[in-house]
Amino acid sequence: MADNYLEKRAEEINSGKKSTAGPKRASLDTLVRLNRSVRGYDQSYVVHQRQLEAMVAVNPKVASSVNQQALRFHLVTKGPEADEINRHIKMGRALPELHLPFPGTEPEAFIVVCTTKPENPGLLIDLGISVQTMLLKAVDLGLRGLIIRNFDHAALQAGLGLPLEPICVVAVGKSAEKIELVEIKAGESIKYYRKDGVHYVPKLRVEDIII
Repeated sequence: MADNYLEKRAEEINSGKKSTAGPKRASLDTLVRLNRSVRGYDQSYVVHQRQLEAMVAVNPKVASSVNQQALRFHLVTKGPEADEINRHIKMGRALPELHLPFPGTEPEAFIVVCTTKPENPGLLIDLGISVQTMLLKAVDLGLRGLIIRNFDHAALQAGLGLPLEPICVVAVGKSAEKIELVEIKAGESIKYYRKDGVHYVPKLRVEDIII
């Protein structure tokens, strides 16, 4: 399976071992399919600074509105700063009754995205390109993540002592969840849901999004 290959290859890279796998690389379609929003993490796996740096390193290579390059990144691994972030973020807005993440599955590594300029439409497009590309890189490293915009901006900035305003938080780690996509038709519910321990994400058919 491509998923197992990616995770094994990432472990080889991080451990410095020589790969025993062939030159196989996952297709973009595979990376996109595996790039699911994760709200529960395996805390037995520790994300390292170099992995977060590898994710941030995609940014000088991606598009930027009028090439403004206004985004800046604060990297957080397991420790007091991660605990501070967890105090201010909220996950699973569509499933408030579950109080996600479950205890013991909180993320312990983050990329806090800040801005050098006030929010504007171009900046938000840049933000979307940035975080999506970083999470595709996370999948390439055998990791998963979550884009978080639901947090107390002022409290997080003060708690981390950031010189710039945070506009997004990206959680990063090994997934402790099983997530499946569900194809739906136009007009059906798009609300994600959980059943028997599986997180289901409804997605419209291609033929229903082409006009």
